[in-house]
Amino acid sequence: MKNLYINTRFFFTLIGVGILYVFAFFFPFLMIIAHIILLICFLAVMVDYLLLFLQKNGVLAQRILPEKLSNGDENPVKIDIKNEYSFPITARIIDEIPFQFQKRDFLIEKKIDSGKNTYFQYVLEPKERGEYHFGSLNIYASSPIGFVSKRFIFQKDASLPSYPSFVHLRKYELMALQNEFLLGGIKKIRKLGHTMEFEQIKEYVPGDDIRTINWKATSKTNRLMVNQFQDEKAQRVFMLIDTGRTMKMPFNGLSLLDYSINAAMALSHIILKKGDRAGMMTFSKKTENKIAGENKSGQLKKISEALYNVKTDFFESDFNRLYQDVKYSINQRSLILLFTNFETLDGLNRQLKYLRGIAKNYLLVVVFFKNSELHTLIHKDPESTQEIYDEIIAEKFEFEKKLIIQELRKYGIYTVYTLPENLNIDVINKYLEIKARGIL
Repeated sequence: MKNLYINTRFFFTLIGVGILYVFAFFFPFLMIIAHIILLICFLAVMVDYLLLFLQKNGVLAQRILPEKLSNGDENPVKIDIKNEYSFPITARIIDEIPFQFQKRDFLIEKKIDSGKNTYFQYVLEPKERGEYHFGSLNIYASSPIGFVSKRFIFQKDASLPSYPSFVHLRKYELMALQNEFLLGGIKKIRKLGHTMEFEQIKEYVPGDDIRTINWKATSKTNRLMVNQFQDEKAQRVFMLIDTGRTMKMPFNGLSLLDYSINAAMALSHIILKKGDRAGMMTFSKKTENKIAGENKSGQLKKISEALYNVKTDFFESDFNRLYQDVKYSINQRSLILLFTNFETLDGLNRQLKYLRGIAKNYLLVVVFFKNSELHTLIHKDPESTQEIYDEIIAEKFEFEKKLIIQELRKYGIYTVYTLPENLNIDVINKYLEIKARGIL
């Protein structure tokens, strides 16, 4: 009996019968009609109960989960239901999804013919990394009578890890191989010159650079021969991710730390595909999660595992400690992308000497964020005095960000200043630009 549930159709029928009894006080001939309808109603309930409960496994269902969730992305969860009854049913599906999603009104209703399967999916978009625990998959089956339902319970417990974003890595890879990214138009990165890493001597074909003609080989073969060079590989690229309190700021449900971690994953994938070595570390009061710069088959998984449980610690980040650890840990000239956030010029000036120290020995790119709320205020037409004040203050903060960029460029430090949602594309573009220009 614990799986028996009364449907609203039964209660609406009783309400109708009750109204009929009320009218029977004024029209006595309605009394017998009300008695008959009430009797039919209870007989229908008994028949409905027998139809649903005489067969033990009337419904079969399973929830098909991905191996892991991709943080900040849409993840499909699939459900397969089969009707084993000899009659069509109406199935109400209530899946007990993880509490992090705060979906308290989850309900999907499907009509399934006898002996048929229905297959559908819904989408979950996690906003934080960690473990997500699913409860039971509940199916409430009703016969065509529709007075009662029988509950079927499947897959009582399941858990999934939510990892840094990985579902778009293939898309970024294809775009990077073409050296182009779409962001309000196509940005094509022009290849400047070539490296001096020799690959082979080949016969000249129209379009080859005549400056690469090998005259010795030409004289020996009596055919025009040219030197062919390949892109310089195995350059080291390190991503330093600030886990201090400034990175807790949320935008569209994700913190700046999560945006940075997702961008680090996307960039690592491109770095490895380009033949370079990807490494990373996180820092706040101390440096943690150090991954040496390598280009091995399991490097991307190693970086993903290191970033899986990274949290902000709400401390002021120690750039002095970062400078010392970088100098000790990275013993070759490398490209360093520092994911952090500076809101004021004073905040930058407190850390500038350490950033200048890093930039002396490495190619440093500081990645920090536009405040999308300020961006909205600046481009909004003010309609009141308060909104004018808000716009002026927003422009002041935006101007201070521009001063930060100028101050960093003064000391040869490159910058990526971007909206959080554009971070992945912008940092990959900066990496490709540095590669194309041979700056490293």
